[in-house]
Amino acid sequence: MPSVPKPFRGLTKKSGGKRPASSIRVPAEQAIESCRVFIDGEALPGNYTPQAAREKIDEYGRGFIWVSLHAPMEAQMTKIALQFGIHELIVEDAVQAHQRPKLERYEDQLFVVARSVRYRDHDEVSDTRQIISTGEIQMVIGPSFIITIRHGAKIPDLESRLVGDEELVTAGPIAICWKILDVIVDTYATITDELSEEVDSIEEEVFTPGMQFNIDRIYSYKREILEMKHAINPLAPALKALHSENKDMVPKNIRSYLRDVYDNELVVRDQVAGFDERLSSLLDASVAKVSIQQNQDMRTISAVVGMAAGPTMIAGIYGMNFDVMPELHLQHGYLYALIAMVLVVAVMFWWFRRNDWL
Repeated sequence: MPSVPKPFRGLTKKSGGKRPASSIRVPAEQAIESCRVFIDGEALPGNYTPQAAREKIDEYGRGFIWVSLHAPMEAQMTKIALQFGIHELIVEDAVQAHQRPKLERYEDQLFVVARSVRYRDHDEVSDTRQIISTGEIQMVIGPSFIITIRHGAKIPDLESRLVGDEELVTAGPIAICWKILDVIVDTYATITDELSEEVDSIEEEVFTPGMQFNIDRIYSYKREILEMKHAINPLAPALKALHSENKDMVPKNIRSYLRDVYDNELVVRDQVAGFDERLSSLLDASVAKVSIQQNQDMRTISAVVGMAAGPTMIAGIYGMNFDVMPELHLQHGYLYALIAMVLVVAVMFWWFRRNDWL
Protein backbone atom coordinates (compact mmCIF):
# COMPACT_ATOMS: atom_id res chain seq x y z
CA MET A 1 0.00 0.00 0.00
CA PRO A 2 1.28 3.49 -0.76
CA SER A 3 2.41 5.41 2.26
CA VAL A 4 0.33 8.27 3.59
CA PRO A 5 2.05 11.60 2.88
CA LYS A 6 3.21 13.66 5.79
CA PRO A 7 1.60 17.08 6.25
CA PHE A 8 3.29 19.91 4.37
CA ARG A 9 4.25 22.62 6.85
CA GLY A 10 5.31 25.37 4.45
CA LEU A 11 8.61 27.07 3.73
CA THR A 12 9.79 27.39 7.32
CA LYS A 13 13.52 26.68 7.51
CA LYS A 14 14.96 28.40 4.49
CA SER A 15 12.55 31.28 4.18
CA GLY A 16 11.80 31.94 7.82
CA GLY A 17 8.17 30.83 7.43
CA LYS A 18 7.34 33.81 5.23
CA ARG A 19 5.94 33.44 1.75
CA PRO A 20 6.15 36.38 -0.58
CA ALA A 21 2.77 37.81 -1.35
CA SER A 22 1.49 37.42 -4.91
CA SER A 23 -1.50 39.09 -6.44
CA ILE A 24 -1.62 36.59 -9.33
CA ARG A 25 -3.01 33.13 -8.66
CA VAL A 26 -1.89 30.62 -11.28
CA PRO A 27 -3.53 27.17 -11.19
CA ALA A 28 -1.13 24.37 -10.37
CA GLU A 29 -2.42 22.43 -13.36
CA GLN A 30 -0.74 24.92 -15.73
CA ALA A 31 2.67 23.71 -14.58
CA ILE A 32 1.71 20.03 -15.04
CA GLU A 33 2.78 18.64 -18.41
CA SER A 34 1.61 15.10 -17.68
CA CYS A 35 0.40 12.96 -14.82
CA ARG A 36 0.50 9.22 -15.46
CA VAL A 37 -0.43 6.21 -13.35
CA PHE A 38 1.58 2.98 -13.56
CA ILE A 39 -0.02 -0.25 -12.33
CA ASP A 40 1.78 -3.61 -12.48
CA GLY A 41 4.34 -2.32 -14.94
CA GLU A 42 1.81 -0.77 -17.33
CA ALA A 43 0.88 2.88 -17.80
CA LEU A 44 -2.86 3.42 -17.58
CA PRO A 45 -4.23 5.30 -20.60
CA GLY A 46 -4.76 9.05 -20.40
CA ASN A 47 -3.59 11.85 -18.15
CA TYR A 48 -4.87 12.41 -14.62
CA THR A 49 -5.00 15.25 -12.18
CA PRO A 50 -2.81 14.63 -9.13
CA GLN A 51 -5.91 14.08 -6.98
CA ALA A 52 -7.45 11.64 -9.46
CA ALA A 53 -4.12 9.82 -9.75
CA ARG A 54 -3.91 9.36 -5.98
CA GLU A 55 -7.47 8.06 -5.93
CA LYS A 56 -6.58 5.56 -8.66
CA ILE A 57 -3.57 4.34 -6.67
CA ASP A 58 -5.78 3.97 -3.60
CA GLU A 59 -8.30 2.03 -5.69
CA TYR A 60 -5.72 -0.50 -6.90
CA GLY A 61 -3.72 -0.52 -3.70
CA ARG A 62 -0.44 -0.58 -5.65
CA GLY A 63 1.42 1.19 -8.43
CA PHE A 64 2.91 4.68 -8.58
CA ILE A 65 2.33 8.13 -10.09
CA TRP A 66 4.59 10.08 -12.42
CA VAL A 67 3.97 13.84 -12.50
CA SER A 68 5.98 15.97 -14.92
CA LEU A 69 6.23 19.71 -14.19
CA HIS A 70 7.70 22.59 -16.16
CA ALA A 71 9.23 25.48 -14.18
CA PRO A 72 6.51 25.68 -11.50
CA MET A 73 6.02 28.85 -9.50
CA GLU A 74 5.98 28.75 -5.72
CA ALA A 75 2.19 28.69 -5.39
CA GLN A 76 1.92 25.86 -7.92
CA MET A 77 4.67 23.80 -6.32
CA THR A 78 3.24 24.38 -2.87
CA LYS A 79 -0.15 23.04 -3.93
CA ILE A 80 1.40 19.91 -5.44
CA ALA A 81 3.56 19.50 -2.34
CA LEU A 82 0.45 19.46 -0.19
CA GLN A 83 -1.06 16.68 -2.31
CA PHE A 84 2.02 14.47 -2.17
CA GLY A 85 3.46 15.40 1.21
CA ILE A 86 6.71 16.74 -0.24
CA HIS A 87 9.20 18.08 2.26
CA GLU A 88 9.22 21.87 2.49
CA LEU A 89 12.96 22.15 1.82
CA ILE A 90 12.51 20.42 -1.52
CA VAL A 91 9.83 22.91 -2.58
CA GLU A 92 12.10 25.94 -2.39
CA ASP A 93 14.88 24.22 -4.35
CA ALA A 94 12.39 23.10 -6.99
CA VAL A 95 11.10 26.65 -7.48
CA GLN A 96 14.44 28.46 -7.41
CA ALA A 97 16.25 26.06 -9.76
CA HIS A 98 19.94 26.73 -10.56
CA GLN A 99 20.94 23.87 -8.28
CA ARG A 100 24.14 21.88 -8.49
CA PRO A 101 23.71 18.19 -9.33
CA LYS A 102 23.07 16.53 -5.99
CA LEU A 103 21.19 13.92 -4.01
CA GLU A 104 19.37 14.77 -0.80
CA ARG A 105 17.25 12.51 1.38
CA TYR A 106 14.34 13.63 3.52
CA GLU A 107 13.01 10.64 5.49
CA ASP A 108 11.30 8.51 2.81
CA GLN A 109 11.83 10.98 -0.03
CA LEU A 110 14.79 11.48 -2.35
CA PHE A 111 15.54 14.71 -4.17
CA VAL A 112 17.81 14.28 -7.19
CA VAL A 113 19.13 17.13 -9.34
CA ALA A 114 20.90 16.58 -12.67
CA ARG A 115 22.01 19.00 -15.36
CA SER A 116 21.20 18.37 -19.00
CA VAL A 117 23.70 19.47 -21.62
CA ARG A 118 23.03 20.51 -25.21
CA TYR A 119 25.75 20.91 -27.82
CA ARG A 120 25.56 22.92 -31.03
CA ASP A 121 28.32 23.14 -33.60
CA HIS A 122 30.47 26.26 -33.63
CA ASP A 123 29.20 27.14 -37.13
CA GLU A 124 25.54 26.94 -36.07
CA VAL A 125 25.62 29.70 -33.45
CA SER A 126 26.09 33.44 -33.63
CA ASP A 127 27.17 33.69 -29.99
CA THR A 128 29.97 31.33 -28.99
CA ARG A 129 28.44 31.06 -25.52
CA GLN A 130 25.65 28.99 -27.12
CA ILE A 131 27.93 26.10 -28.10
CA ILE A 132 27.22 24.38 -24.78
CA SER A 133 23.91 25.15 -23.06
CA THR A 134 22.66 23.49 -19.90
CA GLY A 135 19.31 22.86 -18.31
CA GLU A 136 18.15 21.34 -15.05
CA ILE A 137 16.06 18.28 -14.27
CA GLN A 138 14.93 17.66 -10.71
CA MET A 139 13.28 14.51 -9.39
CA VAL A 140 11.34 14.07 -6.18
CA ILE A 141 10.99 10.36 -5.43
CA GLY A 142 8.63 8.94 -2.84
CA PRO A 143 7.36 5.42 -2.15
CA SER A 144 4.42 5.79 -4.54
CA PHE A 145 5.31 8.74 -6.78
CA ILE A 146 7.97 10.51 -8.75
CA ILE A 147 7.73 14.18 -9.66
CA THR A 148 10.04 15.44 -12.37
CA ILE A 149 10.64 19.18 -12.68
CA ARG A 150 12.42 20.65 -15.66
CA HIS A 151 14.01 24.08 -16.03
CA GLY A 152 15.39 24.81 -19.51
CA ALA A 153 15.60 21.11 -20.31
CA LYS A 154 13.51 18.34 -21.85
CA ILE A 155 12.34 15.22 -20.05
CA PRO A 156 13.26 12.19 -22.19
CA ASP A 157 10.36 10.26 -23.74
CA LEU A 158 10.59 7.13 -21.64
CA GLU A 159 7.22 5.48 -22.11
CA SER A 160 8.27 3.64 -25.27
CA ARG A 161 11.45 2.50 -23.54
CA LEU A 162 9.59 1.18 -20.51
CA VAL A 163 6.84 -0.70 -22.36
CA GLY A 164 7.33 -4.42 -21.93
CA ASP A 165 10.12 -4.05 -19.35
CA GLU A 166 8.05 -5.21 -16.41
CA GLU A 167 11.10 -5.82 -14.21
CA LEU A 168 12.01 -2.16 -14.33
CA VAL A 169 8.59 -0.56 -14.07
CA THR A 170 7.50 -2.79 -11.21
CA ALA A 171 10.58 -1.55 -9.33
CA GLY A 172 8.63 1.64 -8.74
CA PRO A 173 9.41 5.34 -9.16
CA ILE A 174 13.15 4.81 -8.77
CA ALA A 175 13.13 3.03 -12.17
CA ILE A 176 11.95 6.25 -13.83
CA CYS A 177 14.74 8.13 -12.04
CA TRP A 178 17.33 5.63 -13.25
CA LYS A 179 16.13 5.82 -16.84
CA ILE A 180 16.19 9.63 -16.89
CA LEU A 181 19.72 9.66 -15.45
CA ASP A 182 20.78 7.02 -17.96
CA VAL A 183 19.51 9.10 -20.90
CA ILE A 184 21.19 12.25 -19.52
CA VAL A 185 24.57 10.50 -19.14
CA ASP A 186 24.21 8.90 -22.59
CA THR A 187 23.72 12.42 -23.96
CA TYR A 188 26.91 13.47 -22.17
CA ALA A 189 28.75 10.63 -23.93
CA THR A 190 27.39 11.62 -27.34
CA ILE A 191 28.45 15.23 -26.81
CA THR A 192 31.95 14.21 -25.72
CA ASP A 193 32.33 12.25 -28.97
CA GLU A 194 31.42 15.37 -30.95
CA LEU A 195 33.70 17.53 -28.82
CA SER A 196 36.53 15.07 -29.37
CA GLU A 197 36.31 15.66 -33.11
CA GLU A 198 36.35 19.43 -32.60
CA VAL A 199 39.35 19.31 -30.25
CA ASP A 200 41.20 17.03 -32.69
CA SER A 201 40.44 19.50 -35.49
CA ILE A 202 41.73 22.44 -33.44
CA GLU A 203 44.85 20.47 -32.48
CA GLU A 204 45.56 19.68 -36.12
CA GLU A 205 45.20 23.36 -37.07
CA VAL A 206 47.57 24.48 -34.33
CA PHE A 207 50.31 21.93 -35.00
CA THR A 208 50.18 21.75 -38.79
CA PRO A 209 53.00 23.95 -40.18
CA GLY A 210 51.75 26.85 -42.26
CA MET A 211 48.06 26.31 -41.42
CA GLN A 212 46.10 29.29 -40.18
CA PHE A 213 44.21 28.89 -36.90
CA ASN A 214 41.80 31.03 -34.89
CA ILE A 215 42.86 31.41 -31.28
CA ASP A 216 39.42 32.82 -30.41
CA ARG A 217 37.92 29.43 -31.28
CA ILE A 218 40.18 27.76 -28.74
CA TYR A 219 39.11 30.25 -26.06
CA SER A 220 35.44 29.64 -26.94
CA TYR A 221 35.67 25.87 -26.56
CA LYS A 222 37.79 26.22 -23.43
CA ARG A 223 35.08 28.35 -21.80
CA GLU A 224 32.23 26.08 -22.93
CA ILE A 225 33.95 22.89 -21.80
CA LEU A 226 34.51 24.47 -18.38
CA GLU A 227 30.76 25.09 -18.22
CA MET A 228 30.14 21.45 -19.12
CA LYS A 229 32.55 20.35 -16.39
CA HIS A 230 30.63 22.37 -13.81
CA ALA A 231 27.39 20.76 -15.02
CA ILE A 232 28.46 17.11 -15.00
CA ASN A 233 31.22 16.70 -12.39
CA PRO A 234 29.02 16.98 -9.26
CA LEU A 235 26.68 14.30 -10.61
CA ALA A 236 29.16 11.47 -9.91
CA PRO A 237 28.97 11.74 -6.07
CA ALA A 238 25.18 11.93 -6.30
CA LEU A 239 25.00 8.77 -8.42
CA LYS A 240 27.36 6.95 -6.07
CA ALA A 241 25.30 7.92 -3.03
CA LEU A 242 22.09 6.93 -4.80
CA HIS A 243 23.09 3.30 -5.33
CA SER A 244 25.31 2.80 -2.27
CA GLU A 245 23.75 4.82 0.57
CA ASN A 246 20.01 4.40 -0.07
CA LYS A 247 19.63 0.68 -0.49
CA ASP A 248 16.33 0.66 1.41
CA MET A 249 14.75 2.80 -1.32
CA VAL A 250 16.60 1.39 -4.33
CA PRO A 251 15.95 -2.26 -5.30
CA LYS A 252 18.95 -4.45 -5.99
CA ASN A 253 18.38 -4.72 -9.73
CA ILE A 254 18.10 -0.92 -10.06
CA ARG A 255 21.30 -0.48 -8.03
CA SER A 256 23.13 -2.51 -10.68
CA TYR A 257 21.83 -0.23 -13.42
CA LEU A 258 22.72 2.88 -11.41
CA ARG A 259 26.27 1.60 -10.94
CA ASP A 260 26.52 1.31 -14.72
CA VAL A 261 25.31 4.92 -15.11
CA TYR A 262 27.85 5.96 -12.47
CA ASP A 263 30.68 4.23 -14.37
CA ASN A 264 29.63 5.88 -17.63
CA GLU A 265 29.50 9.27 -15.93
CA LEU A 266 33.05 8.81 -14.62
CA VAL A 267 34.26 7.99 -18.14
CA VAL A 268 32.61 11.13 -19.50
CA ARG A 269 33.98 13.24 -16.66
CA ASP A 270 37.52 12.02 -17.37
CA GLN A 271 37.10 12.72 -21.10
CA VAL A 272 35.88 16.26 -20.48
CA ALA A 273 38.75 16.85 -18.05
CA GLY A 274 41.09 15.62 -20.78
CA PHE A 275 39.57 18.07 -23.27
CA ASP A 276 40.10 20.87 -20.78
CA GLU A 277 43.76 19.97 -20.33
CA ARG A 278 44.31 19.59 -24.07
CA LEU A 279 42.74 22.97 -24.79
CA SER A 280 44.91 24.56 -22.10
CA SER A 281 47.96 23.07 -23.79
CA LEU A 282 46.69 24.23 -27.18
CA LEU A 283 46.25 27.75 -25.83
CA ASP A 284 49.85 27.76 -24.59
CA ALA A 285 51.09 26.27 -27.85
CA SER A 286 49.11 28.70 -30.00
CA VAL A 287 50.34 31.71 -28.02
CA ALA A 288 53.91 30.44 -28.36
CA LYS A 289 53.38 29.82 -32.07
CA VAL A 290 51.97 33.31 -32.57
CA SER A 291 54.97 34.78 -30.72
CA ILE A 292 57.40 32.78 -32.83
CA GLN A 293 55.60 33.84 -36.00
CA GLN A 294 55.73 37.47 -34.91
CA ASN A 295 59.47 37.15 -34.24
CA GLN A 296 59.92 35.59 -37.68
CA ASP A 297 57.97 38.41 -39.27
CA MET A 298 60.07 40.99 -37.47
CA ARG A 299 63.27 39.30 -38.67
CA THR A 300 61.98 39.26 -42.24
CA ILE A 301 61.02 42.94 -42.03
CA SER A 302 64.42 43.77 -40.56
CA ALA A 303 66.16 41.84 -43.34
CA VAL A 304 64.20 43.68 -46.03
CA VAL A 305 64.95 47.03 -44.40
CA GLY A 306 68.63 46.06 -44.14
CA MET A 307 68.82 45.16 -47.83
CA ALA A 308 67.22 48.49 -48.72
CA ALA A 309 69.73 50.36 -46.52
CA GLY A 310 72.75 49.41 -48.68
CA PRO A 311 71.52 50.96 -51.96
CA THR A 312 70.14 53.92 -50.02
CA MET A 313 73.57 54.57 -48.49
CA ILE A 314 75.31 54.43 -51.89
CA ALA A 315 72.70 56.68 -53.48
CA GLY A 316 72.96 59.09 -50.55
CA ILE A 317 76.75 59.38 -50.83
CA TYR A 318 76.77 60.01 -54.56
CA GLY A 319 73.81 62.32 -54.32
CA MET A 320 75.74 64.85 -52.26
CA ASN A 321 76.41 68.20 -54.01
CA PHE A 322 80.21 68.36 -53.87
CA ASP A 323 82.36 68.99 -56.91
CA VAL A 324 85.46 67.21 -55.64
CA MET A 325 84.42 63.58 -55.07
CA PRO A 326 86.11 60.34 -56.22
CA GLU A 327 84.56 58.80 -59.35
CA LEU A 328 82.11 61.70 -59.57
CA HIS A 329 82.80 62.46 -63.25
CA LEU A 330 83.39 58.90 -64.48
CA GLN A 331 81.70 58.14 -67.79
CA HIS A 332 80.22 54.90 -66.46
CA GLY A 333 79.82 55.99 -62.83
CA TYR A 334 76.04 55.59 -62.88
CA LEU A 335 76.37 51.99 -64.09
CA TYR A 336 79.04 51.25 -61.49
CA ALA A 337 76.78 52.64 -58.74
CA LEU A 338 73.91 50.42 -59.89
CA ILE A 339 76.17 47.36 -59.99
CA ALA A 340 77.43 48.16 -56.48
CA MET A 341 73.85 48.43 -55.22
CA VAL A 342 72.88 45.09 -56.76
CA LEU A 343 75.99 43.40 -55.32
CA VAL A 344 75.30 44.78 -51.83
CA VAL A 345 71.68 43.57 -51.97
CA ALA A 346 72.74 40.15 -53.32
CA VAL A 347 75.33 39.64 -50.59
CA MET A 348 72.91 40.67 -47.86
CA PHE A 349 70.17 38.45 -49.31
CA TRP A 350 72.56 35.48 -49.33
CA TRP A 351 73.62 36.16 -45.77
CA PHE A 352 70.05 36.55 -44.48
CA ARG A 353 68.89 33.36 -46.23
CA ARG A 354 71.84 31.47 -44.78
CA ASN A 355 70.76 32.55 -41.28
CA ASP A 356 67.05 31.83 -41.94
CA TRP A 357 65.98 35.42 -41.76
CA LEU A 358 64.31 35.15 -45.15
